[in-house]
Parts: sequence; structure tokens; C-alpha cells
Amino acid sequence: MDSPHEVPRSAPSLGATTLSAATLSIVLMGDALIYVVLPVSAEAFGISIVWVGVLLSANRFIRIVSYGLIARATVATGVRLATIVACIGGASSTVMYWLFDGGWLLLVARLLWGLSFAALTLTTLAYAVADRHRAGTRVGLSRAIQQLGPVIALTAGAWIAGQLGPKSAFLLLGLASFLALPFALALPREGAKPRESRPRWLPKPDGLDWLFFAVGFTVDGVFVMTITIILADLVSLEAAILGGGIVLSLRGVGEAVFAPIGGWLGDRLGTEVSLFAATALTVGGLAAIALGGVYAGAAAVIVGRAALAALGPAAVAVRSPSEHLMHRMATMQTWRDFGAALGPLLSGFFLGGFSMPVIYLALVLILAVALLAQLLLRICSQRTCS
Repeated sequence: MDSPHEVPRSAPSLGATTLSAATLSIVLMGDALIYVVLPVSAEAFGISIVWVGVLLSANRFIRIVSYGLIARATVATGVRLATIVACIGGASSTVMYWLFDGGWLLLVARLLWGLSFAALTLTTLAYAVADRHRAGTRVGLSRAIQQLGPVIALTAGAWIAGQLGPKSAFLLLGLASFLALPFALALPREGAKPRESRPRWLPKPDGLDWLFFAVGFTVDGVFVMTITIILADLVSLEAAILGGGIVLSLRGVGEAVFAPIGGWLGDRLGTEVSLFAATALTVGGLAAIALGGVYAGAAAVIVGRAALAALGPAAVAVRSPSEHLMHRMATMQTWRDFGAALGPLLSGFFLGGFSMPVIYLALVLILAVALLAQLLLRICSQRTCS
């Protein structure tokens, strides 16, 4: 039985995987830079630190409640057209960061980005998992390509923000993001449309979904928002912005390198062992940051999270029957986004009340408990425990 978002067999799926990933890579530039710039340049946008948390999490909240509708719209319009429309929307949202001031107008831009990114996430996954037997390797390749644009944004974009100001940086990156459109237009046209599904707006999670909820909360949420703030306590503001950009760009470089390796190892050595090792490494990195080893801890987090980017979808592909594959992909993405949305939101409220070591020790506990629960659930499943 075909999955509800399966790319037609006649399409050149590997080429489509590359083109869709390149589209998302370029459009991602504005979203990558905003995590570095906004926490330390809130005044330039006319907002408070609480608004920073709201804006950095809003795009994920809109994705959580809209994945089902976007999936159905993608089925109705076709994967290629959905990619083209989402490409235009994502590039436009980056220009809006330059155009608008104040929380409410910037919120509109973040919501537009959230909808665009949700559609691009589903379409790139649809192309990448067309061959389920090599899902890990193909998702790893897709993730590697996707990181090229953010690396540019977090290095050159961060430098531009320091030299010309954050507003000018977003204008330049926004205009550059429209270079993704030719890649989207080059995607192959679909044949027969796949059958439509009606996923729930917040699908029920399983153990793997809870693990990636914790990964989203700790790494994609709190770590990404706070790394520049941590550096600002060690160096000057300008150096913190550049340093934060470098750290997060290394996160992209790490994903470009270690996501394909993690996916390849998952395909050949087994996703379960690889998934456990990558998560344990991430836990160790968060613990190192809590104990003051910021750079070594950040490096461990970067490598562990990079491997998880491919191993998560690969684990879903291995565990799921064909007819439920894309539904399970969407479910995991929904709960990862849910955690990643809560991370910046709660960080904005709790940064003033708790020290950074206390916050990071709490992150260690959250992710370690989720990993242990996943391990126990897999052991029970293999023994057919109820």
C-alpha cells in the first residue's frame, strides 16, 4: 500500500531529494540567523526578551497545529507545487524581518515561516524516504544539503549583522533566499496523486516521539536560544553574536557531516544502537555545558544532534509499515516541534530566575529520562511485553 505522501515511482527520486533539500537549504537562511541575532538585539526590533521567546517558538507552534492541514493540501496540489509555494512564503518571511518592527507584526512573519517550513519539511521527507530501504542514507544526504544555507547565514549573515546591523542582514538574506525558487521549479512533476489521509492535528506519540520531543526541547529549543547568551557572559556582545553564529554554523557543518554518517550507520549497523549512542552523546554534551565546559559540550551536542537528524526518520522508516510511514514521520516531526517550541518560550520566562548551570542540569535530566524510557520500551517490545 502506498504511503499518503509517497513520491511517484517514476520520479527521479535521488535528484528530487537533492533539489528539494537545496530549496529548503537556501530558504532556511533567515530562520537560522534570527536565533543568533534576536536574543541579543531585541531592542533593534522593538521587542522585549519575553517577545523573543514568543517569536522563536511561534513558528513551531503553528506547525504543530497545521501539519495535518498542510499534508492534505500537499496531497491535493502535489508535492512539487507545495514546494514552490512554500519556497516563496519562506523567502518572503525573511524580508519581513527587515520590513517590520514590534512583536505583533514580527509574529505574522514567524507564522508565515512556520507554515512554509512545515510544507517544505513534508515535501523533502517525501522525496527522501521514497526508497525506504535506504531511508537513513537518503535522509542523511538531504539533511547535509539543507545545512549549507544556514552555515552561510550563521557566518556571513552574523558578520553582516555586526557590521551593518541586524535589519540590513535580514534584507540581504531575504533577497538571497529567492534564489531557491529555480531549484523548486526544477523538481519533477508528479504522476498520479497519492491517496489522501486525514492525520490528527496533534497525533498520539509513541516512545520514539517522546524522545524527539525531549531532543527538540533541550537542543533545538533551549540550547539554540541560550548559546549566544552564554557566550555574552564570557566575551563582548559583538564577539558573542559572531561566536554564537560560529557555534550554530558548526551545528550545521556537523549535521552536514554526521547526519549522512549516522544514517549510513543506522542502515548498516542498526538504528537502535546508533540512536542510543547519539542521544547519550547529546546528554553528555549538555552535562559538560552545565559544568562549565561550554565549547567541548557544544561540540558533543552538535555531533549527537546531527546523527539524530538522520537516525530519527530512519528509525521511523524501519519500524513503520508502508501504509503508515509518512503519518509516523509527521507524528515524530510534530512532537519534535512541540518540544522545540516550548524550549525558547520557557527559556524567555526562566532565564531571569535560574542560573545557566541549573537550567542545563535540568536539560540533562529531561533527555536522560526520555532516553531511558525509550530503551525500556524497546526492550519490552522485543519481548512482547504489554
